[in-house]
Amino acid sequence: MAQHPAIAPNRAAVITGAASGIGLAAAKRFAELGMRVCLADLPGEALDRAAGEVSGIGGSRNVLAVPTDVGRRQDMERLRDEVTAAFGEVAVLMNNAGTEGGGQLLGDPQRWQAILQTNLWGVIHGVQVFAPAMAEQGTPCAIINTGSKQGITTPPGDTAYNVSKAGVKVVTEALAHELRSKPDCKVTAHLLIPGFVFTGFTRARGVMEKPVGAWSPEQVIDFLLPALERGDFYVLCPDNETTRPMDEKRIRWAAEDIIENRPALSRWHPDFKDAFARVMEEK
Repeated sequence: MAQHPAIAPNRAAVITGAASGIGLAAAKRFAELGMRVCLADLPGEALDRAAGEVSGIGGSRNVLAVPTDVGRRQDMERLRDEVTAAFGEVAVLMNNAGTEGGGQLLGDPQRWQAILQTNLWGVIHGVQVFAPAMAEQGTPCAIINTGSKQGITTPPGDTAYNVSKAGVKVVTEALAHELRSKPDCKVTAHLLIPGFVFTGFTRARGVMEKPVGAWSPEQVIDFLLPALERGDFYVLCPDNETTRPMDEKRIRWAAEDIIENRPALSRWHPDFKDAFARVMEEK
């Protein structure tokens, strides 16, 4: 299968949030494709175990594990320095680390800080620390930031998470513009927008077996790689209960709240929820 030119044997990939879920699935796939892989995550058994699993695929000399708190810029700078010393360059940066939950609008301010520090500042730090050197390499590279559909349709209830992922969308769009405006730059930017995925987040909510409607992390990577090869910026993933047409209707409805001057979040407003339901039922 053809790949994005950054994904090639002996080139290096850095993945944050790599100890589990989508990040670990990406690390394993990149190793299978012959890449050297740096796994970054919070220190602990999960990171050590993940590094061991990836080493079993790519060989221990091609795998690096760096304990990292992405919300701390100095940690990201140390990550860059360690991976550059070990592998010489970075071809793929996947800013994937994330946290969720507990971010109600009038909720715990410390929870808000934690969510924004990891989900948004983690991506900003990754871009600011890694992108300049990647652009200067003069080689094909890719930066993949993990967003969320909640950052686009912003459903009520988990506002801090929505804000963080809306910010990731804005940052990644700006990054794509900056990169394509830079003469001779061979770095591309991509916004990964997963659907319902069975990850550690799901398990943390007490769901121990994969729900029928959810994709596995491996399915997300299977969907991501051809999208990168095509040069897609928005990598909008379906899942086993949400199709692409369903996502398009939800995204269009959210955007048209502004155009139609409807109440904010009209999809959940009692005066508009029936109209939204009819739109979703249309073929």
